[in-house]
Amino acid sequence: MELPEISNMASAIGVSVPVFRFLLCFVATIPVSFFHRFVPGGPRARHIYAAVTGAVLSYLSFGFSSNLHFIVPMLLGYAAMLFNRKHCGIVTFFLAFGYLIGCHVYYMSGDAWKEGGIDATGALMVVTLKIISCAINYNDGLLKEEDLSAAQKKNRLLKLPSLFEYVGYCMCCGTHFAGPVYEIKAYLDWTEREGIWQSRGSALSPYWETLRAILQAGVCMGLYLYLVPNYPLSRFTEPVYLEYSFGKRLFYQYMSCFSARWKYYFIWSLAEASIIISGLGFSGWSDGNPPKPLWDSAKNIDILGVELARSSVQLPVVWNIQVSTWLRHYVYERLVRKGQKPGFFQLLGTQIVSAVWHGLYPGYLIFFFQSAVMIAGSRVLYRWQQASQGSLMKQLFTLLNFSYTLLVLNYSAVGFLVLSLHETIAAYGSVYYIGTIIPIVLVLLGNAIKPARKPRSKTRKDE
Repeated sequence: MELPEISNMASAIGVSVPVFRFLLCFVATIPVSFFHRFVPGGPRARHIYAAVTGAVLSYLSFGFSSNLHFIVPMLLGYAAMLFNRKHCGIVTFFLAFGYLIGCHVYYMSGDAWKEGGIDATGALMVVTLKIISCAINYNDGLLKEEDLSAAQKKNRLLKLPSLFEYVGYCMCCGTHFAGPVYEIKAYLDWTEREGIWQSRGSALSPYWETLRAILQAGVCMGLYLYLVPNYPLSRFTEPVYLEYSFGKRLFYQYMSCFSARWKYYFIWSLAEASIIISGLGFSGWSDGNPPKPLWDSAKNIDILGVELARSSVQLPVVWNIQVSTWLRHYVYERLVRKGQKPGFFQLLGTQIVSAVWHGLYPGYLIFFFQSAVMIAGSRVLYRWQQASQGSLMKQLFTLLNFSYTLLVLNYSAVGFLVLSLHETIAAYGSVYYIGTIIPIVLVLLGNAIKPARKPRSKTRKDE
């Protein structure tokens, strides 16, 4: 296809040529993943196919330098596992994140994305999580089983993966473009047709679920293209926005963030289709009769779960689901000292790691700090709800928590989307920082007003 034709097609859907080229390669991950099912020659051939197709798609999408950027942290992580198993987890964490931060600073990808450009930094973000989880799981293989959590027992590696297995895992069929992130243990079982893929798992049909995900992606893209021109993010710094009433500004913040989310829904729905059709997204069978196949490992977004979340606490389990799972297993839970319960420090630490992973823009840092406080405030409302008497009061607190989540999420998300400090402060200040003040007030009130504990039963008292 000649460049003028690509340019015309890109203009027709309102994107730049680099973004359009990326979208073509991203869609190509679906047939590439499909053909993985039929690669002859056993596990070794499937590892090579996964690695080569991932590298080729990266080259076609981002250029030759993209694969060089992937190779650097991959080799650093593998060297750490090979020569320093006892500390390979923490060493790889800082080396891989350090390289990612360097690329964030050098390319300033957020600015490029806002101007219609694209580079390999987004894919490097996914590869970084894979490298780190592999090294940590190999590190966990040295620990005593009684000291491990359920997730650690499930995912730990007792022996070092071969270089073929490791590179195939990191680059698998282009799944590093937008995720979802998955464990190397699952990848190895899938490639070798072991575990849940050993019997019926390798022969089940993924086609209806794949079609559903593709249709969902189409609807999401249609809504995004329809909504975004009506609610551009650039309006937050325009004089016309300042002429809006307070209520209209809040509504505009909601609609601009609501509109922008459909782009993420589109990307993750396509990624879901790719990993489902390969079979890797299979996660077992339901308990029903007859049992139905589950595809939870492929799922990265629950659209209704986000848009109708009744509590901010629910958001991490419905938005960017697999990355949230990664953050829980490899950051949040590991910040908790043995015998202690997690608190705000672990939540804030996890959100800071997430912010740095996204990039060093002020908007990201502010958003993830906001989200930590938002979740803490929502937990206060939930505690009050649980302590309240009567169904009416419980329903009132449920409605209050839903409204709080809707308001604070869309207020906070403006920073995530506009990125710059000036635009973030301008948008927050235009509604008098309401989405910052309310969560902080709730947290302070939660410390001052402790809900009364329900009285224990007489039997329990006698015990």
